[in-house]
Amino acid sequence: MRWGDVRRPILAFLAVLLVPPPLAAAPVATIQIDPSPVGAKFRTDQAFGAGIDGMTRGGVDELFTPHNIAWMRKAGLKPITYRLRTELAIEAWHWGNEGTWSDGAHAQGYWTSSDDPKAPVELTWGYRLPRRGDTIDQANNDGYSRLDDGDPATFWKSNPYLDRHYTGEAVEGPQWVVLGLDAPAAIDAARIAWAAPFARRFAVQYWRGVDEYDPDGDWVTFPHGQVDDGRGGQGVLRLADRPVRAQFLRILLQESSRTAPPGAADPRDAMGYAIAEVGFGTLAPDGGFHDLVRHGAGPKVQTVATVSSTDPWHRAVDRDLGLEQPGFDRLFASGITNGLPVMIPLGALYDTPENAAAELRFLKHRGYPFTQVELGEEPDGQNIDAEDFARLYVQFAAVAHGVDPALQTGGPSLQDGVSDVWLAPGADRSWTHRFVKALDARGRLSDLRFFTFERYPYDQLCGAIDAKLRRQTQGLAQVFARLKADAVPTDIPWIVSEYGFSAFGGAAEDDLPGALVNADIAAGTLSLGGRGAFLFGYNPNRPWQHGDACVGNGELMILEADADGQARWPLPTFHGARLLTGAWAGQGGRMLAAHSPILAADGTEAVVAYALRRADGRISVLLLNRDPATDHPVRLAFGVRPPAGPVTVAQYGPAQYRWAPGGVGGHPVRDLPPARFTLRNGGEILKLPAWSITVATFVSP
Repeated sequence: MRWGDVRRPILAFLAVLLVPPPLAAAPVATIQIDPSPVGAKFRTDQAFGAGIDGMTRGGVDELFTPHNIAWMRKAGLKPITYRLRTELAIEAWHWGNEGTWSDGAHAQGYWTSSDDPKAPVELTWGYRLPRRGDTIDQANNDGYSRLDDGDPATFWKSNPYLDRHYTGEAVEGPQWVVLGLDAPAAIDAARIAWAAPFARRFAVQYWRGVDEYDPDGDWVTFPHGQVDDGRGGQGVLRLADRPVRAQFLRILLQESSRTAPPGAADPRDAMGYAIAEVGFGTLAPDGGFHDLVRHGAGPKVQTVATVSSTDPWHRAVDRDLGLEQPGFDRLFASGITNGLPVMIPLGALYDTPENAAAELRFLKHRGYPFTQVELGEEPDGQNIDAEDFARLYVQFAAVAHGVDPALQTGGPSLQDGVSDVWLAPGADRSWTHRFVKALDARGRLSDLRFFTFERYPYDQLCGAIDAKLRRQTQGLAQVFARLKADAVPTDIPWIVSEYGFSAFGGAAEDDLPGALVNADIAAGTLSLGGRGAFLFGYNPNRPWQHGDACVGNGELMILEADADGQARWPLPTFHGARLLTGAWAGQGGRMLAAHSPILAADGTEAVVAYALRRADGRISVLLLNRDPATDHPVRLAFGVRPPAGPVTVAQYGPAQYRWAPGGVGGHPVRDLPPARFTLRNGGEILKLPAWSITVATFVSP
């Protein structure tokens, strides 16, 4: 017998052993659509948008090309929100390059851009704040605190616009600085080098709690930590006769000297508090001070400092050449805004009301369309007290309404819809509730005409991606419930100002899961009563490694760019956005309740359904199969009957897309548009492929 004759039956037998048996076919499930509407009516050209943010050096020129703009517009995301990366970087934004300094002779102080510049505003920059107090920022994180930079000539100063001169309040709220040591340590002394204005009354405190989020934690003043006759200068303060073990230490600033540095002429220089350098540690028997604070001019070499606010004073030499924002003239001329009103930002944390008013006057003079003005960006993530942010918010809202009373002021673009305070005692730990309550107490809740928050459900994308996709749906519903509990007014629009799978990169974002989670957030927002959502990652980009190796290389993006920054490959979120804004939503409509019985083992929905009665009268159902391994056959039922007529279907899944990971060179190897076909009637079975987006549309029975 020849070997070939023996080999064939052996190989056939091995094939049976090695190939797993096919999975049992999933049972046919019925997707039930309730004709009763939920939520408010919406228009597609208002509900589904995208964000344009600040960029690294050269990014604006790279992005704003006719090729890129044309590709981005194909996604169907019509309205634009302009994001301020400068605000996250703790920088003052010169939205215009012509303007005036409060101290023009030295090109420093407080900047106001011209509302009638001679040259077009094509490119703008942020300016680092030399009176910065925070070690960490939410952008490139390459700045540092002046509280422990080791340089006695520099100093942190609080925001003068929190002074009663600007707030109009009889009593000023305190300001504070917090230093977090690397680990708990014995503390009995502090060394404070004051600048001007110094604190006449202050308290040195330590955090007593399990950790910084302990709901039962509290700030405790050291036995000798209360000072009521401060005189500035520099000295070591004995805080306790016996050392206290603590990790987080605070100086609570209660009354200002209202003194200014020598030669200062601007009244703002005498408002607030200023500290040049801070140390905490122990006193030796001979009086020597052992400092446990790490001092250095960089975020990785100094002890982490956090402050209640920062003075927006800066100089011409402080321009950050590594970070740029597109100028308004370039933005509106590019076509990226689709001729629609843009959500315009004001940099409330690190800007001045005067510069904000000039910005709005400029836009009015130019005739650019805008109605919504967003005040702030992630103030909760930058640890400003909600009450202090409310004080700034009402000032910026006042100048906006002074320019045009019809403008809708809103915000504050929370870092997350569930926003709890950090290192703060008391029963009310919700930043959001405290902010709303502070506006209401001032009689200014009407200045909050729309409410914005960001939705990035996961910081890290390691682990079971399908479980993350399913939990997102539940998590978004919990966010809306929490906002209602926090007393956010329900008669104003709630808008997701940014959304994506994660604020950090990962391979899943550029694969099918990215499209699934983004479609779920956008449609889910409308189903829960929200009025719109703006996708982050609109511009072409490239995958890169953000952190843990387990997440892989990826980036928030709808289009992958070539080496020149030009759109080359449309990614799943691009096709998902087109399905959402075209096949599913049409011109808009009103959400209907829909129920999917297809559950995963943990009880979450493996398939989620979002139904809509469109403006054209048709019923459209968005079906997201988050199961990575199983195709699910379904039938549709509208009320008690299946659709009688034909059902048009658009479907996107593994048959259309496959990603080839390759570090920064990762790219799609299969990149097809959605498949389109028609079922003869609603009684036919519709197969939902694993990890797929399906839109089924039919005439209402």
